Amino acid sequence: MRRRSAGPGGTAGPVGRGTADQGRIASGAAHGEWLTLGRDRRLTLYAPTEGGLLRWTETAVGGPQWSGPHYVPVAGLTHLTVARGADTYVHLLGRRERTAADGTRAVDVVHAIQYQTGLAVTDWRSLGNPHQNQDQNQDQNQNQDQDREQGGELGPPVGAIASDGTVHVFVRGAHGGLMLRREGPNGKWRAWEDLRGAGLDALPAPVALAGGRIEVCAAAETGVLIWRQAEPGGDFSGPRGFSLRPAPGTVAAVETGPDRPTFFWTDTESGGAAAWRVGGSPIALGASPAVRPYAVLRTSLDGYDCVALAYRDRDGSAVLGMGGTENESAGFWWYGLSEPCQGAPALARDGRDRVVMALIGPDGLPRVARQKDGTGVSLGGWRRLQGPF
Repeated sequence: MRRRSAGPGGTAGPVGRGTADQGRIASGAAHGEWLTLGRDRRLTLYAPTEGGLLRWTETAVGGPQWSGPHYVPVAGLTHLTVARGADTYVHLLGRRERTAADGTRAVDVVHAIQYQTGLAVTDWRSLGNPHQNQDQNQDQNQNQDQDREQGGELGPPVGAIASDGTVHVFVRGAHGGLMLRREGPNGKWRAWEDLRGAGLDALPAPVALAGGRIEVCAAAETGVLIWRQAEPGGDFSGPRGFSLRPAPGTVAAVETGPDRPTFFWTDTESGGAAAWRVGGSPIALGASPAVRPYAVLRTSLDGYDCVALAYRDRDGSAVLGMGGTENESAGFWWYGLSEPCQGAPALARDGRDRVVMALIGPDGLPRVARQKDGTGVSLGGWRRLQGPF
């Protein structure tokens, strides 16, 4: 197991090991893999709430019952991203915003880990802000003013966990480029790195590949920007630009071939979903426009290698789609679910290898539906999570 450092900034507000809390509701959907499968084959669902986050956990492999919600306090949390490593450790990343003693706004990135299903998360640690203390040679007061102004424009963090467990945290910086903070070989956090770029969307889409590399795709004012590692643990090259037109806030990624990702987004010209791989042209998938990032899951369906996509449409309802992996031109099949949701849905496989879809309802409570027995990807009835059950 990779040794974890205490981090440079101490704990983030309350330790936040968490307590059972039946009175709280979700304030929306988290970003990333907020429905995750643990080593013990039970699913866990995470959602932001006022003052922290909520967690629900399956009581048995494959459900259908859940325990929770379990409340984990994180003072000042404005955004929650969930990333899962190949080791099944769940990494929780947040953007924290607080008011300093002088009344100014202080923003940083915080990180915690859940090592095992149903157990407490670690202490929350601050990863700082890439715009703080960048140039100690300038006038200190001027520096502090610039730090606060630029630091407040920091985007939400997104994460990717390399196959060896190394955590990579990406954020859009105040100048519109991509910033990175990652662990070093000894488990200690390296300094913030400026990966350059400009005009980025707030939510870049990193993908951890099975071979150990990480690639990042981001919508930008000029089209699409790509950063990639030549080798596991190496520096990132790029950004390399492409004249494509993804809608901001919709880009997602998944590995679809050996060391090869496919990126999905809503095309601004057609208004429908599109799939794209470096070296090719976008493939239209149809459907209505998404207004949040796609949830994406590679799975097996009736013996075929498939990709499932889920999103929230402009009417606020969830939509599910399915098509062959890297065979998008053969067609994508879409199912309007008539189920209203906040933010983007989530997709995962449960401990019985069934596709599970989760969403946050208008009432702030999660709902989950599972793939029914038989052929195809038909979902069963929706179960609202409002424990205990």
